[in-house]
Amino acid sequence: MMDASRRWLLLSLMLVLPLAGCGRQPSDVPVVGFVDAFEDDTVGQARVGFLQALRDEGFSEEAGSIRLVYRNAQGDIPTLTQIVRYMISQKVDLLATSPSLSTITALQNTRKIPVFMMVAPTPELMQVNDAEGRPPANLFGVGEDLEYIDTSFAIIPELVRPAGEVLRVGLLYNQSEPQSVFAHDRLAALAEQLGVVLVARPVNVTAEVNMVARALVNADIDAFFANPDNTVFGAFETILKACDEAGVPIFTSEAGLVERGAVAAYGADIYRWGYQAGEQAAHFLASGPDAGVEWEMVRERGRIYNPAAARRFGITLPDDFKAIH
Repeated sequence: MMDASRRWLLLSLMLVLPLAGCGRQPSDVPVVGFVDAFEDDTVGQARVGFLQALRDEGFSEEAGSIRLVYRNAQGDIPTLTQIVRYMISQKVDLLATSPSLSTITALQNTRKIPVFMMVAPTPELMQVNDAEGRPPANLFGVGEDLEYIDTSFAIIPELVRPAGEVLRVGLLYNQSEPQSVFAHDRLAALAEQLGVVLVARPVNVTAEVNMVARALVNADIDAFFANPDNTVFGAFETILKACDEAGVPIFTSEAGLVERGAVAAYGADIYRWGYQAGEQAAHFLASGPDAGVEWEMVRERGRIYNPAAARRFGITLPDDFKAIH
């Protein structure tokens, strides 16, 4: 007859062995990891759009067709790296990343898990291409080039009358973000073509923005251009306060910043940007590795303006600009 200790050991093995194989199986519900680099109302619209696109295609936690793992690094780079590695340890089926800092960090840590980027520049501008100019094989989602910035910047001379003989436009750019540096260089060349003086100042962390922004508005600038980088997104209200107090209108290339107080923009709608990436991710979830998806450019751009900000500075926008509500 089996003694009590042997019966307990046998019972334990019977309970434990089935559980040992209870890791994620191919038939399990797909796990979607979403990584935000920082908290921001504008950038956050990308996640809203991404998840809505998944719902519209039949993938949602409510329906039990996906499991979502969401983390926000709150602007801390070491935390962002830890989050990405946690997602990898959880064996997520895909990583959704917003904005570019999240995408770059994900690509630095995995070349196997599909990465669906949004609110990010092209792979070339992020400097993630290989020596032959090819993007990582696991990079998908939606990127943007810098051509739209030209159009956004070029409307300033048409709308702002300079206090002096030459229009002076202020700019902050982040020296540690490749796309921000590229944007600065591109705008410097464009400003020269337009006969505009670009008054640019580098800023590398959010804590420096208040001091540098106030130095800029005291440099007799007639307008400010909000460069689309992570530092500007995260500290936009600080920039807006400094510019409003100095009577300096802000122009930008991001629709979300117009809702937060900039006068006008020509550029991508962040919600639609995330939605486009979500459509692509849904196709991948439905069809698997053979889905044939590739990263693509933003499809929808628009001209919008903030009526309250326009009135404050006495600026009349052309008819092809749509007022936000």
